[in-house]
Amino acid sequence: MNKYVKYIAFFVLVSLLVIIRIFEEQLFYDPYLAFFKNDYLYIDSPRQEVFKLASNTALRYVLNSIISLGILFVLFKDKSIIKFSILIYTIAFLTFMSLFLYFVIHPKKEDYYLFFNVRRFLIQPLIALLLIPAFYYHKQRL
Repeated sequence: MNKYVKYIAFFVLVSLLVIIRIFEEQLFYDPYLAFFKNDYLYIDSPRQEVFKLASNTALRYVLNSIISLGILFVLFKDKSIIKFSILIYTIAFLTFMSLFLYFVIHPKKEDYYLFFNVRRFLIQPLIALLLIPAFYYHKQRL
């Protein structure tokens, strides 16, 4: 992959992540978008359809993960990194989605901050922001 194709692919993939973020309200059902933009520590959890919320959150996680894996491939061109990243993304999904569902089904005001951060890992590509420098550092050490 020559340098220009690499830059274009990287730009397109990052743009896709930005588009998902910009149009999140139109693309995904998530009553917690407005909830966490307000003073959520002092109001009750919004009503939601649990299955619809969980499936939309999972869809968003999968889309962000696929795009993030594409970014990792463009940056490192190493299949072992992609395989390891898929494992990390799968474990993270199972862990965070379990916690997310617990917080959705059993909302408590004292758990809102933890819920906010668990949800953030599911709906934003934060894992990629952790993996990119880790793999870069690993490549430099080899």
